[in-house]
Amino acid sequence: MNDKLANKYERIISQLLELFLKTDDVDARMATICALLYHKFEKNFWVGFYFLKNGELTVRCYQGPLACQVLAKDKGVCWASINRKESIIVPDVEKFPGHIACDSRSKSEIVVPVYDKSGYVAGVLDIDSDKLDSYSNTDKKFLERIVKLI
Repeated sequence: MNDKLANKYERIISQLLELFLKTDDVDARMATICALLYHKFEKNFWVGFYFLKNGELTVRCYQGPLACQVLAKDKGVCWASINRKESIIVPDVEKFPGHIACDSRSKSEIVVPVYDKSGYVAGVLDIDSDKLDSYSNTDKKFLERIVKLI
């Protein structure tokens, strides 16, 4: 595990916990997570949440360039994460079958499922980088902790 990266995530989680004492609003929490992760990591080119709504995976809130509003069903990394019920790290998006290119500058990606109170996958946290191989198991471990704070 990358200790420097882990320490940075620990500081971010502490900051989120303090901020979340002020509200239990889901949208406010997701917007805050997006802002912190986007601005605290240079590697993060795009940070956002997609949630299931009427069987479609629809963007909810994000930081970065314009997003795809609705992702084609059962295609791309976000749908793969939902269908597999697991986080997915993609070192090179061009090598991921069915990758959806909302922005051609995206080179690598990590997607973490978000579970509702009943334990069902309700959506995903999607983070893209404009550099190859930007995400590791350290990112995965801490991002999984962060989405539980919603």
